Parts: sequence; C-alpha cells; structure tokens
Amino acid sequence: MVIDVLVGVPVDDFETACAWYEIFFGCPPHVAVKPGESAWRVEGTSWIRVVADGARAGSALVTLHVDDLKHHVGLIAMRGIAPDSIETLPGEALRATISDPAGNTIVMEEHLAA
Repeated sequence: MVIDVLVGVPVDDFETACAWYEIFFGCPPHVAVKPGESAWRVEGTSWIRVVADGARAGSALVTLHVDDLKHHVGLIAMRGIAPDSIETLPGEALRATISDPAGNTIVMEEHLAA
C-alpha cells in the first residue's frame, strides 16, 4: 500500500525555480533538504521536491487534484502566476495547465460531480 507521494521536479536554475515555487505555493519551502534540493508539503504526507538537475530539467508532469479550481487559479493569479490554459473536459474535469520556469508542467484539476 502506498502511504505517501514525493514528486521530484528537476530544474536547471535552482534559485529561480525556488522563488517561483514560493510564489506558486504562497510560502517558502517546508524543508531545505540539502543544497540544490527543497521540498513543499502539498497535503498530508505528499510532497513536491524541487531539485537541481539540469540534465532532466523541464521533464516533470505533476497533477494536483483540487477541490475548487477557480479558487486555486485565483490564488496563484493574485501572486502573479497565470495558467497557460484552462479547459473543461465535459462531464469529467476542469483543468488548468501551468509551466514553471524550467518548462515542467503542473496540471491543477477539479473533478466534476458525476
């Protein structure tokens, strides 16, 4: 049984990425693991880890399921981050796609009631 999730997000410019993720999450990292690696607790025991790794930078795809997409998109917009796109998957979900400075993709998705 899986009890938690730790997602690694590789970046080529660690300082720029950490500054962006501080804006995205609205707080500094919860843990500075080591030089070139910081982590934010997303919910419960799930974490997103930003790690300096130029060879893999921009290759992550992270999906965050949210309870109210409009609310979460509004929060990050107030902090200066706009989604690349917002779409409706009829009968399934509302989805916002966001790119970080390294080109990693973050999808925020609200499932629609069936």
